[in-house]
Amino acid sequence: MKKNIFLAMAVSAMMLTTSCGDSFLEVNNPTGEPLEEYYTTEETLEEALMSAYSPLHWPDWDGTAYNDLTVDAEILGDDFWVGGSSITDNQHWHKLFNFEGDGNNTLATLWTDFYSGIKRCNDVIKYCSWGGATEEYRKKCEAQARLLRVYYYNILWHYYGNVPFYLENLELPYTAPQMTADEIYNQLLPELEDIIASNVLPMRWPATESGRVSQAMAYMLYAEMVMYQKDTQRYAQALSFMKEIIKSPDYELNPDYAALWEESGEWCQESIFEVNYDDNAAQRDWGTAMFAGGSVLPTLISPNTWPGGDGWNAGEDGWGFLPMRVETMEMFPEGDVRRDATVWDVREYSYTERYQDTHLWLKKYRPYSDNNKDCPTSKNLNYNNNKRIYRYAETLLNAAELIVLTGGNSADGLNYLNQVRTRAGLKGYSECNIDNILNERHLEFCGEGKRYFDLVRTGYAATTLVPDKYGYRTNSWTESKKHIPLAQSELDADPTLKQNNY
Repeated sequence: MKKNIFLAMAVSAMMLTTSCGDSFLEVNNPTGEPLEEYYTTEETLEEALMSAYSPLHWPDWDGTAYNDLTVDAEILGDDFWVGGSSITDNQHWHKLFNFEGDGNNTLATLWTDFYSGIKRCNDVIKYCSWGGATEEYRKKCEAQARLLRVYYYNILWHYYGNVPFYLENLELPYTAPQMTADEIYNQLLPELEDIIASNVLPMRWPATESGRVSQAMAYMLYAEMVMYQKDTQRYAQALSFMKEIIKSPDYELNPDYAALWEESGEWCQESIFEVNYDDNAAQRDWGTAMFAGGSVLPTLISPNTWPGGDGWNAGEDGWGFLPMRVETMEMFPEGDVRRDATVWDVREYSYTERYQDTHLWLKKYRPYSDNNKDCPTSKNLNYNNNKRIYRYAETLLNAAELIVLTGGNSADGLNYLNQVRTRAGLKGYSECNIDNILNERHLEFCGEGKRYFDLVRTGYAATTLVPDKYGYRTNSWTESKKHIPLAQSELDADPTLKQNNY
C-alpha cells in the first residue's frame, strides 16, 4: 500500500469556488475557533496545504465531467483518436479534436478545478503569515502553495491563454481582470523565479513525502513555460536549471523504460513530479469524486467489455476513449523498447469495439486488476496508476534543446540527447538539432500529454495537425486555435470576460 500525501479533504480546510463570477463558500472551522487562531500549528496548516494539493486529482473526474489532462492534450495532437461510444460521447473532446470547439464544447471543468486550487493556495499563503508554526515549516508550506499556484495557472495559461489573474482571494463582486496570455506569463515568471531563488524546497523530498512539489519540479515548470513562450531572454537561465538537475545525485534515467510505468517504478530515480493515486478503500466514488484516491484514467482509455487476459480480469470494463492511431505504433523504429512499453496491442482479443477503435491502446496507463485490487467498490474509479508529470528524460531533452537554442556546447547537447536515445535500445544520433530532439520527444513522451504543446511551440502544428485520410479530423489547426474557448457558463457569470477568438 503506497504512501499518498494527498489526504481526503479536511473539513477545516474545505473551500471551493465554481467561477470568478460566483461567491466563495465561507471557510468555517468546526471547532468554533476563529480561523486566525486555528491555522497556527503545523498540523492545521498541513490540513490546508493538503486541500490545496487536492485539485491535482480532479480533472479526470470531478463529479461533473471527464477532462483528464493526458486525454485533453493527446486528443489535440496527432497520435490518438478520441473514441468513446460515438462522436457524441464526451462531445466536447470530439469538437476540440476537430478544432471546432465553442463555449458549450470546451474543457469547462479545468477552469473550475484549477481556480479552486488557486483559491486554496491563496488561503494557505495567508494562513502561513499568521505565525504559530515553526518558521522553517511555514516557509516550506508557503513555498509549496506558491509553486502549486503557478502550476495551476500554467495549465489555465496553456489551454485558455487569456484568463483572470489574482494572487489574493476575491471579494464581492468576485471578479478579477482578464489578462492576455503574455500578461499572465509576465506575472507568473517573476513569481516562479522568486520561489526558486528562496531555495526553501528540497531538490527531492524523502520517499515518505513523495508527491510534494520540489525545487526540481520548479526548475522543470520554469523550462516548460519559458520554452513555450519562446522567451529567448530566459533560455540561458532555463538551461542552467536543467544542468542543476543533471548534476544532482537525486535524479538519473531509470535503466528499464518499461518499468517506469509499473507501480514499482513510481517515484523511481527518474521521477521528478507525479500525482499520487491509490486504490485504498474506494475513497473516490460517484458521490465523492473530489476526494483523494484512485484514478479514472485507466478506465477511460481501455477496451469495452474485456473478456479477460493480459493482467486484466474478465468483467472489467473500459470506456474506449483515446484509441491509438496505427501510425503511432508504426513510428517507433525497429528495436525501440519504448514501443512495447507504450502500445497495448490487443488485436488478438475480441471485445465490444467502440468508435474509432484500432485495438491499440496506451499501455503506460492501461488497467491491471492488481492496480485496483485494494478497492472494494467502484473499482473503475480507483486505479492506483500515478500520473507522471515530469521525468528526468525530459530534463535531458530540455537541456539539449536549450543548448541548440543558445548556441551552446553541441557535444553536451548530443550527449544529453543520446542518453535518452540509447536507453531506448537505439543507436545514437550523430547530430544534436531541433528535428532530432523533437523526434526523440515524440517517441519518449508518447501518451504523456507533451506532443501537442511541442507542435504548437515549435511552429509545426499548422503543418502537422491537418485533415487525416480517415475523415475523422476534417479541419486544420491555425494560430487562432492555440487558446481554446472559455466556457459559456463563465462568460454568463462574468460579463466582463472576453471570449477567445477561436
